[in-house]
Amino acid sequence: MENLPWFLLLIPFASAAIIQLGLKRNAMASSLLSTASVFITLIIAFLLLGKDSASSLTWIEAGNFKLEIGYQLDQLATGMMIVVTGIGFLVHVFSLGYMNDDEAKARYFGCLSLFMFSMTGIVLASNFAMMFIFWELVGLSSYLLIGHWYQKDSAADAAKKAFLVNRIGDFGFMIGILMLWGITGTIVFADMDGASLGTVCSCLAGTAILLVFCGAVGKSAQLPLHVWLPDAMEGPTPVSALIHAATMVAAGVYMMARLYISVGADMIPTWSADTIAWVGGITSLAAALMATQQSDIKKILAYSTLSQLGYMVMAVGLVEPDTGMFHLYTHAWFKALLFLGSACVIFACHHEQNIWKMGGLLKKMPLTGGTFAAGYAALIAVPYVTAGFYSKEEILTAAHGSPLFWVAAFVAFLTTFYMTRLFVVAFLGKSRSENADHAKEVGPIMFVPLIVLAALAIAAGFKPVAELLNAQDPRVEGREHPPIALIVSIVSLVLGLAAGFILYKGKTSDPLSIPLFRNKFYLDEIYQKLVTIFQDAVAAIVHFFDEFIIGGLLVGGATRSAQGVGNIFRNFAQNGKLSGYAYLMGLGAVLVIYFTVFAN
Repeated sequence: MENLPWFLLLIPFASAAIIQLGLKRNAMASSLLSTASVFITLIIAFLLLGKDSASSLTWIEAGNFKLEIGYQLDQLATGMMIVVTGIGFLVHVFSLGYMNDDEAKARYFGCLSLFMFSMTGIVLASNFAMMFIFWELVGLSSYLLIGHWYQKDSAADAAKKAFLVNRIGDFGFMIGILMLWGITGTIVFADMDGASLGTVCSCLAGTAILLVFCGAVGKSAQLPLHVWLPDAMEGPTPVSALIHAATMVAAGVYMMARLYISVGADMIPTWSADTIAWVGGITSLAAALMATQQSDIKKILAYSTLSQLGYMVMAVGLVEPDTGMFHLYTHAWFKALLFLGSACVIFACHHEQNIWKMGGLLKKMPLTGGTFAAGYAALIAVPYVTAGFYSKEEILTAAHGSPLFWVAAFVAFLTTFYMTRLFVVAFLGKSRSENADHAKEVGPIMFVPLIVLAALAIAAGFKPVAELLNAQDPRVEGREHPPIALIVSIVSLVLGLAAGFILYKGKTSDPLSIPLFRNKFYLDEIYQKLVTIFQDAVAAIVHFFDEFIIGGLLVGGATRSAQGVGNIFRNFAQNGKLSGYAYLMGLGAVLVIYFTVFAN
């Protein structure tokens, strides 16, 4: 049992290596090996539930400096591992059908195994150095899978955008790790002493926390580094379900929860915690507003993911990491369900993604439509019957007494509104295109994972199920739930449903047109302009140094100096006058006599 956690790393790594080195030409064997490997890791994850242990191996040792690779098992890690391996297995099974005819099927499953290796490494990591290594490997996996169809310029550009934007956040993350090392004297989670944060000024401690949080801003797509996630929808839809909805994007929340547990939530400076909470709240609100005007089914779900990640980050900032992790746990099941449901819709509609070219799909695809409805109900938090309701109520409870409570309440209304819009337009009414009219239900290998996820979208919030899966459940005896939280939830749900049905039932085009939301607050255009200005400024500076400093002063100056000195000697010594030559010969003879006779 002590060595069992290592197999969570070794099995997917071996799968990725075998596929890359020996099975790249055998798509069937690659897909079955990758799926079998994640199934075994899921079994191991279940066997490790309830375990609390740690182990490490020395990786680098130089004098007093020692760096270890190790695992730390506790409720946080084992609960997260169930989410990662559980959804990973269901996505692998779904992909067997969805990617069956893909020309690069072997490469796809090899990259999935690499991702599973990377993500399990983050969850098991016993120190920040190991976490950072696997953090970067997850970024590489995301890059490879977003750009799976690299022949499309949009997919290749989206992969590069995700990689570069995440590097910005990871640079701050790296500095934050070094600062925490300097303050606490260690990067091992179990050895971190939160009291050491109190020995330095609040400004320094808070800055270290916020720099570590930069990693979460990039990976969990928070403002202002959120722009990569919607573009990441260029990758295969099962990848969006696994990486960009349920696991990788939640790694930032998991990392912050691990930090809070290590140093003690009460030791986090108030101003830095408030900053984290407001970043999450603003991200949640902005993303929900953007989602109300999107027409691409995957983009709607992508902005919904951004909004729900903002909820989680807000809870962490409110010094309630358990609440943030509980919403991560429930959200993972129903958002993976919604993305896989959208994959079935796209598959059945011959890769059509515009909801205004769908319609009537509930009748043509009853299993997909029914399970999608379960995910929709969980996301809008239908009271007492869905997992999303329980975790959302805990976030509202955590935010009670803060202005963020009303931000969260308004986001709950917007969530219900844009998801009702999606469901009414895509699944109800009449078909609006030939592709939608000819849609039919997908096969068992694709709809069975939907049924499993639909069951969890409903049941995962109930306490016995949450305890069974080792979720970080903040619902403890004696925790007060203000009545206004429930009232606000019900009111936002009713208003969102009413607005969505009234505005969109029977419509063939969007009756609302808000360019600011549809164009995502023009942030991509602003960033593009800033990047262009920055590139032009750097190019101008480099040109100045090259042309005037290097070319003009250094290279050109040295050349002109040599030419000038040469001209002086040439005019003096090689002027064609016999008297001058005789003078130089005499001077040379005198110097030779002097150095020969008198120099010694």
